[in-house]
Amino acid sequence: MLNAQKNMDALIERCNEENKAPTLLIHACCAPCSSYVLEYLSQYFHIIILYYNPNITSRKEYEFRLSEEERLINELPVKYPVKLIKGDYCPEKYLDAVKGLESEPEGGERCSVCFELRLREAAEYCGKLGADYFLTTLTISPLKNAEKINAIGERIAEEYGVKYLPSDFKKKNGYKRSIELSREYDLYRQNYCGCVFSRKIVDK
Repeated sequence: MLNAQKNMDALIERCNEENKAPTLLIHACCAPCSSYVLEYLSQYFHIIILYYNPNITSRKEYEFRLSEEERLINELPVKYPVKLIKGDYCPEKYLDAVKGLESEPEGGERCSVCFELRLREAAEYCGKLGADYFLTTLTISPLKNAEKINAIGERIAEEYGVKYLPSDFKKKNGYKRSIELSREYDLYRQNYCGCVFSRKIVDK
């Protein structure tokens, strides 16, 4: 796959030259991962944040992460206003989708199904709202395979007739900056992705 960061830099440079700010729909997994992504991209895009994470199987956890996302959006300085879409709380969709994959290791096929579930929702909103591009904050995590996530995003984009913007937000010290911003805004940094399977690992 082509270097995602170089492609994004080229797009940003082109938009600056043309004095344009495209609309970008961002699937957000949580506030800490969103922090650097928003700081970086809100200078160049009109952003719509989609918080949709059916993998989070505790309502209390889901709603707290959502409240932190909303607080970050309200407190972070941005050039263009950021809109938040609150996705439905529907853990049953995730559990149905990963049925039979319960024993898969972290990072395996179960995670790929989870990525697809969330990116598919983002692609649908991208088309519905007429956004120019969509992407996900998931690629900032050092525990997640950006190449795999981008491949899923591009396949779904083609299916929906929308444009996916590949990313690898770990580049340019993105993950390090997200930690700094989390401290600065006192963001809740969870120690598991949200699903019951990853929770079992940290609880051991």
